[in-house]
Amino acid sequence: MPETPADVLQALPPAYVDWRRSTLGRITDALEEHLLQDGIGPARGLRILDVGCGDGVLATRLAHSGARATGIDASADMIAAERRRAKAAGVEIDLREGDAGDLPFPAGRFDCVVSVATLCFVDDPRPTIREMVRVLKPGGRLILGELGRWNLWAAQRRLKGWLGSKLWRAAKFRSRADLLALATGAGLADAKVTGAVFYPPFGWAAKVMAPIDPWLGRWTTLGAAFLVLSATKPLDTRNGTEQS
Repeated sequence: MPETPADVLQALPPAYVDWRRSTLGRITDALEEHLLQDGIGPARGLRILDVGCGDGVLATRLAHSGARATGIDASADMIAAERRRAKAAGVEIDLREGDAGDLPFPAGRFDCVVSVATLCFVDDPRPTIREMVRVLKPGGRLILGELGRWNLWAAQRRLKGWLGSKLWRAAKFRSRADLLALATGAGLADAKVTGAVFYPPFGWAAKVMAPIDPWLGRWTTLGAAFLVLSATKPLDTRNGTEQS
């Protein structure tokens, strides 16, 4: 993963900075990004929307790969940090401050919509997914990276919530079945869920298990702390045209 520019680090919350500098954070972010990139596929020339883009690590990587990247986030501070990151990387990204549940884009605009750890902080994810599907062109791909339910990371985060963390008290952890049900409810096709980060939340465990993590992800999602749903917006087969 590319080095985070110093001015971007200064604009981020301390927890972000500590995570990005830690062994656990670097290894885990790299595995998660690899899984997301697998779902997205070759990015060159595609219009890709990153919903809840944060400080823009993924959007910047996609733009550097030749995508026509757009990012939206509810936090003005995160959008400002992403502008600095994009400038440092020498890429252009269309950045918007806005709500994931009310996307300011016309229907069918994007070839791919990606969102990472956004729905886990939404009480009812169904309207948000419908918005993502609305701005996705027929035949386009929706890629959702979410926090898995049955793993040691989720147990640790639940404990933090019980002990007073507002962030983790509000979080929703989802299973493979949950994500597939959301895809079906949104009318998506060819849905599949893959997993990553099978090790416990310790740096030494990440270093030991990272080499076999992708292999585990090819066989199961059980125990994965990070799940990726990939699904397709179908064509309108009723009249042989694309669904808008």
